[in-house]
Amino acid sequence: MAEMLDFDVPASDLVQCASPDEAAARLEALYDEAHAQTRARFERYLAGEAMDAGADGQESGAVYPYLCAVVPAEAAPQTSKLALGQVASVSVHGATVTQPALFANYFREQLARVIDRFSAKVFVGKSFTPIPLTFALEKATASLTAEKRNRLQYHFHTPNLVSTNDDIVDGQFILKRHGAMPLSLFTAERIDYSLHRIQHYTATKPEHFQNYILFTNYQRYVDEFVEYAKAEIDAGRAEALIEPGDRITTKSEKPDTPPVARLPQMPAYHLVQKGHDGVTLVNIGVGPSNAKTITDHLAVLRPHVWLMIGHCGGLRRSQRLGDYVLAHAYLREDNVLDDVLPPSVPLPTLAEVQLAMTQAVQEVSGIDKSKLKEHLRTGTVVTTGDRNWELRFERNAVRLNQARAIAIDMESATIAANGYRYRVPYGTLLCVSDRPLHGEVKLPGMADAFYQERISQHLEIGIRAIDLLREEARAGTLHSRKLRSFDEPFFR
Repeated sequence: MAEMLDFDVPASDLVQCASPDEAAARLEALYDEAHAQTRARFERYLAGEAMDAGADGQESGAVYPYLCAVVPAEAAPQTSKLALGQVASVSVHGATVTQPALFANYFREQLARVIDRFSAKVFVGKSFTPIPLTFALEKATASLTAEKRNRLQYHFHTPNLVSTNDDIVDGQFILKRHGAMPLSLFTAERIDYSLHRIQHYTATKPEHFQNYILFTNYQRYVDEFVEYAKAEIDAGRAEALIEPGDRITTKSEKPDTPPVARLPQMPAYHLVQKGHDGVTLVNIGVGPSNAKTITDHLAVLRPHVWLMIGHCGGLRRSQRLGDYVLAHAYLREDNVLDDVLPPSVPLPTLAEVQLAMTQAVQEVSGIDKSKLKEHLRTGTVVTTGDRNWELRFERNAVRLNQARAIAIDMESATIAANGYRYRVPYGTLLCVSDRPLHGEVKLPGMADAFYQERISQHLEIGIRAIDLLREEARAGTLHSRKLRSFDEPFFR
C-alpha cells in the first residue's frame, strides 16, 4: 500500500492499492469488519444490553467500503468538461461496495482494465454510507418480539430508499460534475436491495447465477433445460445444476431433497460452469411486469448477455406455427418503463447478438441457408400489457400495420428495454405458437402437438447462441458501445 488519497470524496481511510488483487482483498476485509460490527451490536441488542449512540442517535462504524479510481487528465480525454467551460483535469471516480466476495472476479477484471487503459490509481477505504441492518443480517429480525422490532429504528440503520435508485443508470448525473463521478452503475444500497429480491423471486442465491441468462415464458422450456443440464453434467461439460431451493445436482451427487413444493414467482435454474460461465434459465411467466421486475434485479450481477426465448403470436399470413421470429425492432406497448425510458428512445439492434442467434437457428435446425428466411422472420415485435389484445383489434390494427409488426408477445420489448437501460446485451428469438389474426388461435390440442415438436429445438438454439456469444465475450468483442452513455461509469 502507498499514499493516502487527498481528494474530496465521501469516504475516509482511503489507501492506495498496488493491484486489483490487493484492492479486492481490502474491500473484503473492510466489508467483513463492518458486517462483524453489525452482528456484534445486534447480539448485544438481543441480550438487552444498553446501546451506545453516536451523534445521529446510532452507533457508527458499520459502513460500506468505498472504491475509488483517480485518472490523470492526459490519460482520459473523455473526462474533459469543455462543454461546461472547463478544461480537462484529474478526475475521481468512486463507488460504495457491497458483497465484495461475490463480485471479486468482476472487480479484478474491471480494475485491471481501468488501470491499463487510463493509468488510474486505485484507492480503497470506508464510505460514509451505513450498512442497513436488514441488508447485513437478512433474517436477523425474524425472531424478535414486536416491541424489540419496533425499537430497531432507534439503534440500527434502515434502508435509505431516497438514495436507493437508478439515477446513475438513467443519466441523472450527466450535468453533476462536482465531487467524485460514479465508478459503477449501482451504489451498494441499490445492489443489496436487488440481491435480496433475487433470492425472493427465484428461490436461488445470487451467487448461483451464471453470466449468460435465458428468459422464457413457459414451464416446458424448464423441463427441457433440466434434462439438458443433467446430460451436460454426466458428460463432464458442466459442474452442477442448481434448482429452486438451492437443490444441487452434480456428477457424483444427486439431490437428497425433492423439488420445492411451491415454486417461486420466477424460478431460476443454473447450469454451472467454472467462473460463472454457464447458463441460467429463468421462467418469468407471462407479462411485462415480471419481465421488468426480474431484469431490474439481475442487472446488478452484471451478466454478459440476456436473451428471451419464448412464444409469440404470428401476425403475418405467410408465417406458420413453429416458425421463428428474430426481433430487429420493438414496438413498446407494455408501458411499464415509460417513466424512465420514453417509448421515443430507440432500442438499437446489437449485431453480435443478431448474428449469433441467426447462426444458431441455421446450425440447430439444419435448414439450408437459401431457405432460412422461410422459417426465420426478422422484423418488429410488439410487446403488449394486454393478454386479450385481440378483443381490441380494431383499435390496434392501424398501429400494428404502420409498425410492420410480424409478431406480438408480452415480455420481449420489456427485457430489451431494460437491457438497454442497464447496458446488458439483449436479444429476442421467439417461436410462433398461434396466428390469432388468421384463424389459428392457440387451443389445447394444437398447442400440445406444437410444444412437443418445437420446444426442444428452440431451447437448443438458445443455448447454441449463448455458446457463440460466450466466444465473443472471451474475445472482448461482445459489449457494444451502442449501450454506453455520455458520462459512462468506467465499470461495465
